[in-house]
Amino acid sequence: MPDTRPNNPHPRNRFRYRGVASSCAAFVALTAAGVAVPSAAHAEPASCSPATATTFAGPDIPFVDWAENLGYDAQGNLWVSRLYRNVVQRYDSAGRITATVPVTSPGAIRLGPDHLLYVVYGDTTMNMLPGTHNSGVVRFDPAAAAPVPEVFVNGLGMANGAAFDAAGNLYIADTTSGVVRVRTDGTIDTDWTAQAKTFGVNGIAVEGDSVYTTVYLSPQGRILRIPIDAPTRRSTVAAMALADDLTAGPGGFLYVATTAGALIRVDRDSHSTCTVLTDSPMAAVVPVPGADDDLMVATGRGDVLRVHLG
Repeated sequence: MPDTRPNNPHPRNRFRYRGVASSCAAFVALTAAGVAVPSAAHAEPASCSPATATTFAGPDIPFVDWAENLGYDAQGNLWVSRLYRNVVQRYDSAGRITATVPVTSPGAIRLGPDHLLYVVYGDTTMNMLPGTHNSGVVRFDPAAAAPVPEVFVNGLGMANGAAFDAAGNLYIADTTSGVVRVRTDGTIDTDWTAQAKTFGVNGIAVEGDSVYTTVYLSPQGRILRIPIDAPTRRSTVAAMALADDLTAGPGGFLYVATTAGALIRVDRDSHSTCTVLTDSPMAAVVPVPGADDDLMVATGRGDVLRVHLG
């Protein structure tokens, strides 16, 4: 029976599990290594119009089934990255698993212009060690009877988020180096990438002429705007604690999933923010195709929530 969760601006135990996620684990790993990472405390944003969430799919084992990311294929099926199980799972409209594809430490799942699914691999803090280049992107045909991933990009540090632009270029948030631009043939645009270096990036979205990325490993946490035609002219859109992944969604707003346990709406023009929903740690968010006011949210507990905006 689906549960309905009203918007609650005061969740309990908000920071209790923040060290469990791969993105959170980076924060913990740096601290353990003696690297000073200042506190990311912020005042709670005001609440948006009330939103409700129902459970679309739940975990077999809470937190072991951490849902790191999610995305839709061209047939409208939802795919979910189960980070610690090293698989991505396909769900039908009723929330039933209909396929499982092995991917090592999977992160973002994005539909490409060729209707293949592109999945980040190597989304683990072990790949933050100096000289480690065991991360990248695989792709596969989601409509195949038994999808077989093939490597599209390799040699990255700790790839996490991913997004395509209108021209078919793929942008990857590599936590160890910054935003990486990959051409349609799988080669890296080294000149553009060199201009978008930012340590600690995590999630990424493309809207219009700009790339938006979260900077997770920073004193305050930031959402950056990077103009595609002028990547050195980056600017801060908003600051918030533990911002993981994000998407461009209804109303022209950015929606940010935070491992602090909040789904935050960001107005790109006014830089204002408000809280859409609070729950367990949230790792990723995507719009629901064909539903103007609905989002799907991946959580650290392993639930996938369908959020209906007020």
